[in-house]
Amino acid sequence: MAKVCLCLTGRTILKDLELVDRYRPYIDVAELRVDFLDPDERFYIRRFPALAGIPTILTVRRKIDGGHFIEGEGARIVLLAAGLAFADTDRRRNFAYVDLEEDLDVPSLEEAARTFGTKIIRSYHNFNGVDANLEQKLWNLRRTGDEIAKVAVMPKNYDDVARLYKVGEATKDMDKILIAMGPLGANTRILAERLGSHLTFTSPLAGEAGDADIQVAGPGQLDPKTLVDTYRFRSLTKDTKVFGIIGYPLTATSSPQIHNKGYSQLKMDGVYIPFTVENLPDFFSLADTLQIQGLSVTIPHKEGVLPYCSQRSPEVDRIGSCNTLVRTSQGWAGYNTDARGFSDSLLTFIGKQNLWYKRVTIIGAGGVAKAVAHEIHRLKGRALIINRTPLRAKEIAEPLNFAWAGLDARGIELIDHYRDIIIQTTSVGMEPNIDEDPIELYKFRGKEVVMDLIYKPEETKLLKRAARAGCKTLNGYDMLLRQAKLQFALFTGQEYPD
Repeated sequence: MAKVCLCLTGRTILKDLELVDRYRPYIDVAELRVDFLDPDERFYIRRFPALAGIPTILTVRRKIDGGHFIEGEGARIVLLAAGLAFADTDRRRNFAYVDLEEDLDVPSLEEAARTFGTKIIRSYHNFNGVDANLEQKLWNLRRTGDEIAKVAVMPKNYDDVARLYKVGEATKDMDKILIAMGPLGANTRILAERLGSHLTFTSPLAGEAGDADIQVAGPGQLDPKTLVDTYRFRSLTKDTKVFGIIGYPLTATSSPQIHNKGYSQLKMDGVYIPFTVENLPDFFSLADTLQIQGLSVTIPHKEGVLPYCSQRSPEVDRIGSCNTLVRTSQGWAGYNTDARGFSDSLLTFIGKQNLWYKRVTIIGAGGVAKAVAHEIHRLKGRALIINRTPLRAKEIAEPLNFAWAGLDARGIELIDHYRDIIIQTTSVGMEPNIDEDPIELYKFRGKEVVMDLIYKPEETKLLKRAARAGCKTLNGYDMLLRQAKLQFALFTGQEYPD
C-alpha cells in the first residue's frame, strides 16, 4: 500500500521534529529536505532519523531540480555523505532512503547506502511538461533492481495526466514513485495506489505549523491530515471508484468533505476528488481513463457539459443547466440537483411551502441562477434578474415572464420592487475576494430575506451588511448540503447517511 510521506521544509532540525510530532498519526515516512535547513543546522542531520523515530528520506535538492541548494555539487555530495556516514548497526536509526538524482554518479555514496540498509530513490524532475518516453524513462532510471525510480512531471493538460495513469499501469510491477505536479496533478497524489506509487508526498499547512517560513515542498502537495481524513487515503485501493467535482478556478469547495464522509460511513470503496478544469474536452479523456463514475459540476461548466450528456433529466431540459453527471453504459446522464437543493433550503428557512405573492431579486445569470429562477417560477413567485451582462439576464427572464436589468443604477432601483427575498448566485464575495459586494449601492430596509449561495466565507460582505440592517440572512451551505445529498444518491444508489 502507498505510504504517506511528509516533506519537511523547516529551517531548523527542531522545527522539523515538531512537524513530525504534529502529523505523526497521519504519516508513514518523513523527508528531511536538507536544502531548506539553515547552514549551521546541516551539521546535525545524521541524528535526525533516530530523533524522529520514523523512516526518513535524506534529500538535498538542487535549485535546478526544484530545491533550494545553491552551493556547488561537491558541497552537496559532502552533505549526503555526512548523512550516510557512521551509520548505526540498528537500521532504524539510519536514513531509510536517500534521494539521488539521475545524473548523480558517486559509487561510494551508493555503496554506503546499501551497506547499512538505506534504499536508493533515483529521481527525475521535469517542470516543463511530461516526457514522451515516460515509461522508458522509469525503466532507465534504476541502476539496480533494488532502487526506487521516481519521476515527477508538470502536466500541461489532463491528457498528460491520463498518460501518467497509463504508464503507472504499464509499470505496475516496478517499485516506483510517480507524480504529476501542480493543480492538475493533485489527483495523482490522492490516487497514488492507483498509480502503483511507493509513496505520496505531502506538506504541512503553514498556518497549522505556526511558522510562516514553512513552505510547500512541491507544487500541488496536500497536507497529511486532509489526505488521510478527507480523502481516506489509507483505505483507497486500485479498484476504488472515483467521483469528483469539476470547475474553474475551484478555489473553495466543501463537497469532498461531504461526499467522502458519506462513503466512509457506508463503508464504500469510493473517493471524491476536486478537479480544476478549464477545458472540458481535455478533462473527459482523463475521466474515461479513470472511469470516473460521477461528477458534480460547478462554475463555469453547468451549461458547457450539456453536449456531453447522452441522457438528460426533465429538470436539465427545463432549466438548461446541469450540475450532476453520472456514468452509464450509454454515456453520461445529466441531472440538476441545484434546483431542489435551493428551494428546499429557502422554503425551510422562511417557513413556507411556496412563494405566492413574493417578489424576488436574483443576482447573476449563470447556471445556478437558471435553476433558482425556474424554482421561483415553479413556486409561483415573481422575480427580477439582474446581471453584469444584461442580455444574459434577459435570456433567463423572458421565457419565465420575469423582469430583468443590468447591475447598474436602474437595476439597483428596480430591486425596491422585488425585495421580499434577495438571492445572490454569483461568485462575487467568495474567498479570496471577500471584500466584494455585487449590490453595494443597494440600501437594505431590514425587512428583506437575503440568501447568498456562497458558503466560504460563511458570511459574505453582502450578508454582513444585510444582517446589520436587520435582515434575515442565510448562506449557501444548507443548499450545498441538500443538493450534495441528492447527488450522492444518484452516484451510489443509496441515501446519504444521517
